[in-house]
Amino acid sequence: MKQHPDAWLDVNTSKQRVYIRDGQQILYTMYCSTGVGKNKTPHGTYHIQAERGKFFYNQGSGEGARYWVSWKDHGIYLFHSVPTDADGNYIKKEAEELGKTAASHGCVRLSVADAKWVYNHVPYGMKVVIHD
Repeated sequence: MKQHPDAWLDVNTSKQRVYIRDGQQILYTMYCSTGVGKNKTPHGTYHIQAERGKFFYNQGSGEGARYWVSWKDHGIYLFHSVPTDADGNYIKKEAEELGKTAASHGCVRLSVADAKWVYNHVPYGMKVVIHD
């Protein structure tokens, strides 16, 4: 990312893709699953927030995830891995939806490798644009 200080994250909810862009040039493409139904992922322009972590579990939804990075409402809307169960085991049927369909509660789900990369390399303040 040091070679691309103006890079930003382009989340396309109709294509279920996240593009890392520098200007209009696509540097990398990730498969994702965004929010569905009444939990649609909010559209707009945001910025990566300070909150990030290696694991969370939400008892209400019965799902957790690894490598989360907040982009809206300080820990509510996140980039994170495919869902896990309470023991941290990945939920295979949810992982199979990546890049195919919206399936989340509003967050942007990524593959484990991509979520880990975002966690390790995407800096605080990076622009995030979410659209159809």
